[in-house]
Amino acid sequence: MDPISASCFSLHAEENAKAIIEEKKRDEKFHEIIVSCRSLSRYEGRTIKTLLPQIFATVVSASFHIVVGIALAFSGILLPQLDEEEFPITPAQRPWIASVIVLAVPIGAITGGFVMDSIGRLNTVKLAAIPGVLGWTLIAMATNFHMLVIGRLLTGLASALGTSPAIVYLTEIARADMRGSLISFAPAYASLGMVLTFLKGWFFNWRVVAWTCLGYTVMPCILIMFIPESPAWLVSKGRVEQASKALAWINKYQPQPENKPHTLAEMQLAQLQREHQKKVEASILHGQGAIYKAKAFLKPTGYKPLLILIGLFLCQQFSGIYITLFHSVEFFQAVGSPVNPYLASVLISAVRLFMSIVDTYLLRTFRRRPLIMSSGLCMAASMLLSGLFTLWIQNGTTDEKWVPVALLLLYVIACMIGLLPIPWTMTAELFPIEIRGVAHSIAYSMANILMFAAVQSYESLMDAFHGASGVQFFFAVVSIVGMMYTFVFVPETHGKKLTEIEDYFNHNLIYLGQGKKKKVEGKEVRSDREAEKLMSV
Repeated sequence: MDPISASCFSLHAEENAKAIIEEKKRDEKFHEIIVSCRSLSRYEGRTIKTLLPQIFATVVSASFHIVVGIALAFSGILLPQLDEEEFPITPAQRPWIASVIVLAVPIGAITGGFVMDSIGRLNTVKLAAIPGVLGWTLIAMATNFHMLVIGRLLTGLASALGTSPAIVYLTEIARADMRGSLISFAPAYASLGMVLTFLKGWFFNWRVVAWTCLGYTVMPCILIMFIPESPAWLVSKGRVEQASKALAWINKYQPQPENKPHTLAEMQLAQLQREHQKKVEASILHGQGAIYKAKAFLKPTGYKPLLILIGLFLCQQFSGIYITLFHSVEFFQAVGSPVNPYLASVLISAVRLFMSIVDTYLLRTFRRRPLIMSSGLCMAASMLLSGLFTLWIQNGTTDEKWVPVALLLLYVIACMIGLLPIPWTMTAELFPIEIRGVAHSIAYSMANILMFAAVQSYESLMDAFHGASGVQFFFAVVSIVGMMYTFVFVPETHGKKLTEIEDYFNHNLIYLGQGKKKKVEGKEVRSDREAEKLMSV
């Protein structure tokens, strides 16, 4: 080796040695913080004041869900008022106006997943306002069927694009023991949007209501400027300094941990960095990508839960839960109740709002299967009795015209305790971790396709079953089928470890008799429990 090469080699070796020493020092410091934050929860304050930043961030980021509730309920006030418009809408076009919004949801949800990972959670919510503003403007200025349909498609796209990142954001900033409670703001906001829509539709023309929706769409974009981006996302993009500032804001009222040299924000930052490092290592280990995930769907743990969920969503959609929402005012008019159909729709939405809050307790306390089966049974009983009274009212054999409205309120309460929220929850619980994201998107998309078919079928069902009474009998039968389907096929996931659920699908398809097996002892894993509050809408 010549002197110059030897000198270069020596210099290179010296630089490598220095780099190794510096890296070792950083690792030691990092390890020191990691050791101190293994039990972060013990250092977190439990006063309301310490939670104020998280509560404020929740109120702001989840506010886009108001737009979702408005978009879902809008067809309920639009269709009855279209009869008075100057441009004609044919009977075949009416179901499209109601249901086309659902077609945009899978596109928005899948697109939103990629976008939020690229530009951030809050920036994606801001981006969602663009199709939202365009959609509501088109609807408000519509002079023909096609403008209404395109406007509804855009508002559906905005709804899906703006809500998924909001839920992910809440999941990433919320304290573990408060996550479920904070995420419950999302369905509550959506239910509030429904109440506001039917209330305004009672007094104003649908065009006026559409113009007011522009404010609800833009408002979250303004409020979001006052909260920081998700620290977890910032760490994943290498923006550690910004993540540190975001954590300092979230923990601004947290006390300094006793006998610890680091603040809670510093310990959380170290933990996020370590978790990100693990994810990077895991992605390198399972570098097969799409082929690896496709093979995972061929395993019993992949295709069995997907098939079970499709069947459960089929029962959910054709039991009338969403059909009666999208055609709310028309449905109450068909029932023949003297109660103002807009008032009845407001009452239904208010009940949904109340029950979405109650669900926070129910879904954390009771097992899934009993909730779904009792829900299906009560839904069937309510719809059966409501159908009978509707038939008697139409035949003139009873004057108790208020009864169907009361029974339909009971029907909404029944569906909210099980058959409405739990199938959405299970899209995050039934699949193994390596395909959960993709599997959730597939199941979510299939559910929305079934919702589209169900909402589209409203006019056909009314014709096939000779009016509202026959349709209610049909909903009652499907609710019973849903109860029986759950009894036979749907596994119990409440309090189960992810490994237990995965092992169940490796050996079973039918659930009968599984409940008698001895419960495996050990610590429970709350498998993405927060997802249950977004999907109960």
